[in-house]
Amino acid sequence: MAVRRKQALLAASALVLVTAGPAAAVTFSPGASGAGDPYFPQGGNGGYDVAHYSLTLGYEPGSKQLTGTAVITATATQNLSRFDLDLRGFTISDVQVNGSTAAFGRSGDQELVVTPSSGLRAGGTFTVSVTYSGTPQVVTDPDGSIEGWVPTADGAFVVGEPQGSPSWYPVNDNPQDKATFDFAVTVPDGLTVMANGVLVSSRSTGGRTTWVWRESDPMAPYLATATLGRFNLTVSQVGSIPSYVAVDPTLPSGNVFRKIPQIVQFYESIYGPYPFDAVGSVADNAPEVGYSLETQTKPVYDRMPDETTVAHELSHMWLGDSVTLRQWPDIWLHEGFATWSEWIWSEHNGQKSAQGYFDTLYNTPASKTSFWTPPPGDPGGAAHLFDGTIYDRGAMTVQALRQTVGDDAFFRIMRTWVRDNRYGNVTTAQFIALAERVSGMDLEHFFDVWLYQPQKPTSW
Repeated sequence: MAVRRKQALLAASALVLVTAGPAAAVTFSPGASGAGDPYFPQGGNGGYDVAHYSLTLGYEPGSKQLTGTAVITATATQNLSRFDLDLRGFTISDVQVNGSTAAFGRSGDQELVVTPSSGLRAGGTFTVSVTYSGTPQVVTDPDGSIEGWVPTADGAFVVGEPQGSPSWYPVNDNPQDKATFDFAVTVPDGLTVMANGVLVSSRSTGGRTTWVWRESDPMAPYLATATLGRFNLTVSQVGSIPSYVAVDPTLPSGNVFRKIPQIVQFYESIYGPYPFDAVGSVADNAPEVGYSLETQTKPVYDRMPDETTVAHELSHMWLGDSVTLRQWPDIWLHEGFATWSEWIWSEHNGQKSAQGYFDTLYNTPASKTSFWTPPPGDPGGAAHLFDGTIYDRGAMTVQALRQTVGDDAFFRIMRTWVRDNRYGNVTTAQFIALAERVSGMDLEHFFDVWLYQPQKPTSW
């Protein structure tokens, strides 16, 4: 991709600012161009921590043109001479840091390199504003699935796991850098925009409507959405918080979403209070996507889901959205837990028990290695990040833990996990340590055979 403002990439790798007094000079250096995740090493960037994204967007479904201004508030974690944002494609018309024009350039297909007019001190807050336009790129993942800003017949299906967010806004695309968000998205009248958090306003002028949403709780960047199109929007209450359910009118009835209050209430009883200030769902007609995603506060579905899928995605509000992995190889902490949550919801309703699901799957012969591998704690690469074993064998690990430590200790483990890591990032090692502390048991062998050994577990 052509480089704009060549001086950005030719800037010295370190700036020196001379200051008065005994400390003669302060050295500034570039932030890292990637956060070093084992599967997506260029995802995210070093040198700063984002506190807030304010995204002002406009979209024309007919031409598939997106215009945007992103204002990002961050804190420098080192003395920065320059820093990167993740952004795929687009024509960039302006970049400013703290209100002053900044030099910028591109490096590779994802990095926007920003060089402010002067160095940014460690510990200081700064803002960067990026104005951009173009046709968003649809991202194809290593497993062949698509994500990002995916065009639909009447709008766009917007999902970001694990690397789709840079296809529609400049971002520090690492799950550890959670931030709050404001969205103001303008679309032709008749279209609805569904973003994260609480609906602040919806105003029409000149044939276009601007939808303003606010996510006030910390959110990993990949969980952001601005799915838009023709929807029937129902606004109600679930307990003390607003619920927003949007259903594409070309889909069957959305009666399954009437279960949302009961599902939330049940998960609160086992995982603790609902962690966000809004809830809901978005059912779009986007079968080419092929999956649903737990976008924070209102999961998005590529078709009308069944009750099991709704239970799965809503459980992610606790396990995946509020409590989020640090690195992508630990994805079983999301998907294994959410699949087990489907099972316990079924058990709660007097249907098939979680143990019944476990027994059915455990009867899969050891010779069917594609079922048992890769082990959920070691997916073996980005192409296997969402393999069925991560979900099924991951959920079996959770149920086997329940068998091993007993219900009292097990549910204390789950409640403590969610409570102690609310809005944070976690690792498998942390979960193992917690399970051992709460249960008082040595679980090293248990977790080794269930999470890391490729063959079917036979004793634990």
